[in-house]
Amino acid sequence: MLYTGKSILDVANANNFAIPAFNISDWAMFTGVMDISEEKAAPVIVAIHPDEVRHVTTDLIAAIRSRAHRSSVPVAIHWDHGGSFEQMIQAIHAGFTSVMIDASLKPFDENVALTRKVVEAAHAVGIQVEGELGTIGANDSYGESGAAEIIYTDPADAVRFVQETGVDSLAIAIGTSHGLYPADKNPELRHDLLEQIKAAVGIPLVLHGGSGNPDAELSRAVTLGINKINISSDIKVSYHDRMREILGTDKRLREPNAIQPEAIAAMKVTAAEKIDLFGAAGKAPLY
Repeated sequence: MLYTGKSILDVANANNFAIPAFNISDWAMFTGVMDISEEKAAPVIVAIHPDEVRHVTTDLIAAIRSRAHRSSVPVAIHWDHGGSFEQMIQAIHAGFTSVMIDASLKPFDENVALTRKVVEAAHAVGIQVEGELGTIGANDSYGESGAAEIIYTDPADAVRFVQETGVDSLAIAIGTSHGLYPADKNPELRHDLLEQIKAAVGIPLVLHGGSGNPDAELSRAVTLGINKINISSDIKVSYHDRMREILGTDKRLREPNAIQPEAIAAMKVTAAEKIDLFGAAGKAPLY
């Protein structure tokens, strides 16, 4: 079942659970995410950020939409961390059912203006918009690398931002970072801040940089009102670590159907853990 971002997140918001937004960068990863979501009867958001879009091309979206329509669980297709109005139009034309405009590094008024412009265009064709306020930290240099310094989301600013832009969901900064955490860095979420923001705005809230955070912190964040958590690094590490092991066993291996199945299986184990942790398992019948 293909859903918009709003229709899939509103149910999560009303029933106090979070939907995993799994970033995929090839067809094998996508099918693995779909298979485990169906096995767990869990709604899922398939997320693709601009670097991944350039890699897989928007031609793949038609196939993703077709698989989503056949799925036994709700599926939204989300353009993650869009950086411009033009990208958002490209996403809408390509068939994404949800878009994120990330103008969080711009001054507040510029963030509002660009986000509102995207909302007006996307809502005209029934597409949900996620905005971002505050900055997510950066642990590595990949794709959605984030900022050098975390700027926590201010609850009063969040209220004004939601009112002035009309966004359907809001990514907030409460202490997460994109990428993999180094050994000497201990992430810590501001649950007190999350509570204040949720009480102030009420709409679905999004947590970026969810890979590497302690399970207890993420579970508590869901309890306090997070409805979407982006997971990229964790599933990709599981996928590619197993692939490296398989490739190292026999240099003659060359066929994807002999290499990828075990890598997909390893990724599905990690994805299943996130689905359970976020309370999304078994929630498909709510739709």
